[in-house]
Amino acid sequence: MQMRGKYTYVVWIQYLGFRYSGWQRQPGQKTIEGMIRKTLKYVRPGKTFKILGASRTDAKVSAFNMAFQLISEDDLKEELPDFLEELNENLPPDIRILKIHEARDGLNIIKDARKKEYVYFFSYGSGNHPFSAPFLVNFPGELDIDLMRETSLLFEGEHHFHNFTARLKEGKQVRRKVLHCRITENRELTANFFPEKHYKLLVRGDGFMRYQIRMMMGALVLAGRGKLEPAIIKKALQEGEKVSIPFIAPSSGLFLKNMELL
Repeated sequence: MQMRGKYTYVVWIQYLGFRYSGWQRQPGQKTIEGMIRKTLKYVRPGKTFKILGASRTDAKVSAFNMAFQLISEDDLKEELPDFLEELNENLPPDIRILKIHEARDGLNIIKDARKKEYVYFFSYGSGNHPFSAPFLVNFPGELDIDLMRETSLLFEGEHHFHNFTARLKEGKQVRRKVLHCRITENRELTANFFPEKHYKLLVRGDGFMRYQIRMMMGALVLAGRGKLEPAIIKKALQEGEKVSIPFIAPSSGLFLKNMELL
């Protein structure tokens, strides 16, 4: 169906991704985009719209603050507060719209999303309470957290991340700038069923490749277990070096914390 008009809005959203197969719509899978489309069709029957996500989070990955571009055939400017309320009334409880506003002229949310910030919540040792599963990954055994903290600094700056992504395509831009990469004790997301000590890896940059954060986390866990020398991680960030990172950290501990739009 062809759109009669094109009115563009930015929709800011948060969601718990634990029971979804990622952001992007997929046949036969429950996804965040698919649920939003289903809700839009319900609250605006017969209307045409298009959705462009600023980030394609993987299965079980969550978001505190993500944006998508909504292109509608209708001018919704005068009814945005009611539209937001109606969406939230009909979305499932693990998805919530935070705000909606008109997009600037020429916005391409895929290209214009900048300064993305991700956080990975984790613990180690004995297993977590089952209720922690959607938020906090447990790595069995001991981890040298001090070594992991020191090693995380290797990722800061401009490096070649070709060894920290999956399904690398020819011509893909692998030189990326990481503005911040640090491990600290977690005080951001808390619950009385979380273990007494748990941690977070906070990573900030302009853009990341598929699985990049999870493979960075995986490398740090291997370092913390004494199975991967920090010098090997440093080598893996150099142009032309081929290094296998044999562990991708589970997705359920990863949250898109924030992002900015140009």
